Amino acid sequence: MTIFSQHSGKMIDQDNKRQITILYEQMYRYMINKDTASLGKILSDDFVLVHMTGMKQSKSENLKAIANGTLNYYRAETDDIIFEHITDADAMIVGHSRVLAAVFGGGQHTWQLQLRISLSKEEDSWKISRAVASTY
Repeated sequence: MTIFSQHSGKMIDQDNKRQITILYEQMYRYMINKDTASLGKILSDDFVLVHMTGMKQSKSENLKAIANGTLNYYRAETDDIIFEHITDADAMIVGHSRVLAAVFGGGQHTWQLQLRISLSKEEDSWKISRAVASTY
């Protein structure tokens, strides 16, 4: 089944869109629960997170920062997921979520967090390969 995206006007495979939406929600659930084993499975080996400051973290650095309490996530409420590009092999989405977090030694704060996420399909499973954080 396919639908037309209101954002891009291109045909979107509904099943891929559903899978990516679930993956986005899982990502936050794993971050909140500090489930770095499960989070690691949905991140590609060459994953890079670009923080709002411009600092880049590799997959291993990001998982370590979540595990050791450098990055603490408490709640995430998704406002929107915009599908900018999607094929059977790769996708680009922009997620808007209100995220309660305490990061890098700061206090808890609710961020209107925008993540521009690049994904690729690896062996029939979607993986997050890059995430660039900003606010919306």
